[in-house]
Amino acid sequence: MKASLILSLCVCSLQAIAQKNALRTQVNTKADALQEQVITWRRDFHEHPELGNHEVRTSAIIAKHLQSLGIEVTTGIATTGVVGVLKGGHPGPVVALRADMDGLPVIERTPVPFASKVKTTYNGQEVGVMHACGHDSHMAILMAVAQVLSSMKADLHGTVKFIFQPAEEGVEPGQKGGAEQMVKEGVLENPKVDVVFGLHINSQTEVGKITYRPGGTMAGVNDMQIIVKGRSAHGAYPWSSVDPIVTSAQIINNLQTIVSRNINITENPAVVTIGAIKGGNRSNIIPESVEMLGTLRSFTPADEKLLIARVTEIATKTAEAQGAAATVKIPYSNHYPVTYNDPGLTQKMLPSLQQTAGAANVLLRPPVTGAEDFSFYQEKVPGLFIFLGGMPKGGDPLKAPSHHTPDFYIDESGFSLGVKALCNMTIDYMNNKK
Repeated sequence: MKASLILSLCVCSLQAIAQKNALRTQVNTKADALQEQVITWRRDFHEHPELGNHEVRTSAIIAKHLQSLGIEVTTGIATTGVVGVLKGGHPGPVVALRADMDGLPVIERTPVPFASKVKTTYNGQEVGVMHACGHDSHMAILMAVAQVLSSMKADLHGTVKFIFQPAEEGVEPGQKGGAEQMVKEGVLENPKVDVVFGLHINSQTEVGKITYRPGGTMAGVNDMQIIVKGRSAHGAYPWSSVDPIVTSAQIINNLQTIVSRNINITENPAVVTIGAIKGGNRSNIIPESVEMLGTLRSFTPADEKLLIARVTEIATKTAEAQGAAATVKIPYSNHYPVTYNDPGLTQKMLPSLQQTAGAANVLLRPPVTGAEDFSFYQEKVPGLFIFLGGMPKGGDPLKAPSHHTPDFYIDESGFSLGVKALCNMTIDYMNNKK
């Protein structure tokens, strides 16, 4: 009896492995066949970028494609968001896959024939528009994933929710958008999402490689505004003033001690950056006030709380010591939580990534002090956010153009790996839950 039971279990196990391998082979074949189409989609999006909450052309193309696959589509979520729901042939969990859609107010400088020449107005200024962070790649990859998985619908043990999200880079003051708004509008409900996966192309990681990190992966971010008020005077008579510019300079210098003296950097990194300082309009007038704008980055709630407290204390007390006054607003206009990869989920999905890319090509990465609003989904459901190589093979990461710059460049040969990774993680998660 025991021998027959063991034999039966072995047969079932072998059948499951064979089925898994067969599905993986299908994914790989279909993804490779779509590589040129993915590149075509990506180049079209790249040539016609749209800023956050203005992705009208972009979302229309995506919605039309999803509808052509027989996927149930909802549009207009969080202004221009598109969500597609694909119900598999068997019951199972709901897996969400997310791609962001918006470009950046950057004038493109890359020497490619599909470079953006789009101009628009942002914050009252005429700006160029460029996909300078790879969102064009993300959309094209997820469109291909939708095509592959819809063709395998009968074999899926669960439901896939395709989330095409606007405004990951933020919106103009006074607007709402991005992942936070999509969550508020119920994107993780009806059907209720069990797990969410996402990827980000990386211009400084070699094509063919995938990087990941369990736990805190990308920083939580708060922007901040500090206004220093003093007393104006003629520049020739500084003793008549309470100089907000000198006071601001002292505040900026003192803020640098937070990371060097208050944060335990052996546990987690942190960043305190002043990115803008505005005050005065003539060389011989000491102004009455100065405005500073900056960003705080951290990887734990405790560190976030510490940064906010110390910035507030240092700014107000330094100003007070100079006879001035400082007001601090944190967050000023936006806040993203830490992009937190659920450790258990990451461990479970690691074999899927390794089998897709090869174990030697799946690498643990250090924390990233950039931020991602994918974190708003991860606050509600377990999530895994991975990075896909986009740097030409043999390239130097230190010389590869950074994200958010006019020279940002992506090697398109790695797109099929992104398609395979998202497809295989989805199928493997479903089958593991089966």
